[in-house]
Amino acid sequence: MLRLTQADLNNLNHNFEERTPQELIQWAQATFGDRVCTISAMQESGNVVCHMISQLKLSIPVLFVDTGVMFQETLDTRDRLAKEYGLTVHTLQPELTMEQQTEKSGVLYLSPEGQAECCRMRKVEPLQVVAGQYDGIISSLRRADGGQRANNPILAIDKKMNTIRVNPLANYSDEQLQQYIQTHSVITNPLHKQGFATIGCNRCTTPVMEGEPKRAGRWRHLGPWSMYCGINPTDSTGPIQEYIEVTQDLRDRILGIETDFMI
Repeated sequence: MLRLTQADLNNLNHNFEERTPQELIQWAQATFGDRVCTISAMQESGNVVCHMISQLKLSIPVLFVDTGVMFQETLDTRDRLAKEYGLTVHTLQPELTMEQQTEKSGVLYLSPEGQAECCRMRKVEPLQVVAGQYDGIISSLRRADGGQRANNPILAIDKKMNTIRVNPLANYSDEQLQQYIQTHSVITNPLHKQGFATIGCNRCTTPVMEGEPKRAGRWRHLGPWSMYCGINPTDSTGPIQEYIEVTQDLRDRILGIETDFMI
């Protein structure tokens, strides 16, 4: 096995800045084959990626982490997306129900430390169950989301999952996102039209008032609107300095060595 670092991806990331999201999704499928998936929380960006996959007629499965305390609108959006876009959605769930977790550990999400632990158990650990199954995970993070995502690369190392995160919408502006949604009538979570800029668990997500940051509705009771659940490695502070271990063949495919696929 060989080490693949974030620095190894620098040239590829630079070249990919001029590529369309659809081209990047096609690159991911051609590079990782049946070991690629996409992950969606059933929010606008993730659903745009799912629509693109459907339009490209690619058999890329969708991972959805159901924390057990999701809004019903989010679950309904998942079901509509699977049915109308013809996508296979794999729902991942935490080991404990919220009731079982509360009986064991108390109400964790009322403190910053508890929030981190709650998110770890209900979001991060369920995803890690499939670690090793995928060499590439297509995500939908955008720099326009600001905060820790302002400098998000198109390709990012995910040490915990030992995989490459592909963010085809990394340089998509808010205007581009909304234009795509309107042009293609993309399925969206109805909570977006009810004041929710971003949508997570029903315990820790509220609508956002005009003039507030996008993430003001996430863990509002904890402040100061800078918290993340930890499921996306690039949401962590500091530079990405980790590495993953890959085979020689996979490393060559990722870096474009001896490949027939060009974009």
